[in-house]
Amino acid sequence: MVQKIVTPLTKETVAQLKAGDLVEISGVVYAARDAAHKRMIELLDQGQALPFDIRESVIYYVGPSPAKPGHVIGSAGPTTSERMDAFAPRLIELGLSGMIGKGFRSREVIETMIRCKAVYFGAIGGAGALISASIKSEKLLAFPDLGAEAIRELFVQDFPAIVIIDSNGNNLYETEIQKYRQG
Repeated sequence: MVQKIVTPLTKETVAQLKAGDLVEISGVVYAARDAAHKRMIELLDQGQALPFDIRESVIYYVGPSPAKPGHVIGSAGPTTSERMDAFAPRLIELGLSGMIGKGFRSREVIETMIRCKAVYFGAIGGAGALISASIKSEKLLAFPDLGAEAIRELFVQDFPAIVIIDSNGNNLYETEIQKYRQG
């Protein structure tokens, strides 16, 4: 069964999500990759505000391709989440509730997710054109010089994802591998 969730992603909603849950996300999601994450941390180090309120937010690790005529956005598949691992713990500590990407996360990120109650969603790599259909609008928010890696505010409707790591640290990548090793 697919769970429909809406942003902002409250701690109550995060607590109900379990590794392996299929979800459809609706609401505002922020697009940002590693270059934008680096700049966000630099802003924080300088005592400046982030370009958006990080509390109860969801960041999608994506650098969308340009939109074709008549489309809101181009292909918008996830990038490898590990590239944000140096920056994610600080953002989670400031209230980031959810991250969407693909691939493994570091032990530090997972421990911070458990301590601060955040969740990591997986999006299907290679399905960027399909995923882009769930993006209904996009607005450039910050760092336009970064091109595809600039921070964007995306309004999504029924964005398909799966809970990979829940707020208790249950990790679908680990549990599913163990099933096959035992068999």
